[in-house]
Amino acid sequence: MSLHISVDAKAPVAKTVLMPGDPLRAQFIAENFLEGAVRYSEIRNMYGYTGTYKGVPVSVQGSGMGMPSMGIYSWELFEQHGVENIIRVGTAGSFDPSIRVGDTIVALAASTDSSYPNMLKLDGYYAPSCDYDLLVKAQKAAADSDLTFRAGNVFSSDHFYEADPDWWKGWQHLGVLGVEMEAAALYTNAAYLGKRALAIMTISDHFVTGETATVEQRQHDFTDMMTIALETAVLCAEEE
Repeated sequence: MSLHISVDAKAPVAKTVLMPGDPLRAQFIAENFLEGAVRYSEIRNMYGYTGTYKGVPVSVQGSGMGMPSMGIYSWELFEQHGVENIIRVGTAGSFDPSIRVGDTIVALAASTDSSYPNMLKLDGYYAPSCDYDLLVKAQKAAADSDLTFRAGNVFSSDHFYEADPDWWKGWQHLGVLGVEMEAAALYTNAAYLGKRALAIMTISDHFVTGETATVEQRQHDFTDMMTIALETAVLCAEEE
């Protein structure tokens, strides 16, 4: 047991964990995709579950919103619960006119305005990036499931509400696909602790078109990224 995650002895945390920000999305994944799912933690109502998917042990753990929260939960999973792979399954806002609401993106790297990587005390700027092996597995998992995603740079922001309505246009000019709030912290923790991480997001909002998904859609309808992540977990188990 860690400070923020309790573990049921009957349902230890699996080597691969899916991490949505919303604990209700964690519950949805457990109830609709996992067999024999057991809730192992409900501290602060940040639910964690372990079950099996195609016979492979998989856990799903809410991370909460923002990099400080993701930093806490992913660190404890990696460092204190023996987790090797964390796959974020969350939402993002698109900067790219060709990427629509409901599409799936994968973060190759995470630019950020956060001070989170400053904990490394480096004489320079660290560029948090995904694990290549997990990326390759996700690509195969998507292809095998007849699903697609776009991969590229994302922007991990500390701010949901911005004072400048045009703040995103400079990042768009550099080809950044969109904005979310957790990947940079997850990737930094994974690199520091020698673990593997990948962030898969469904587009829920569009900065160019103004299109947006409902709260219900965000919790229950964005299932392509969940399928890709779960199939990736199966491929991870096959290499053990």
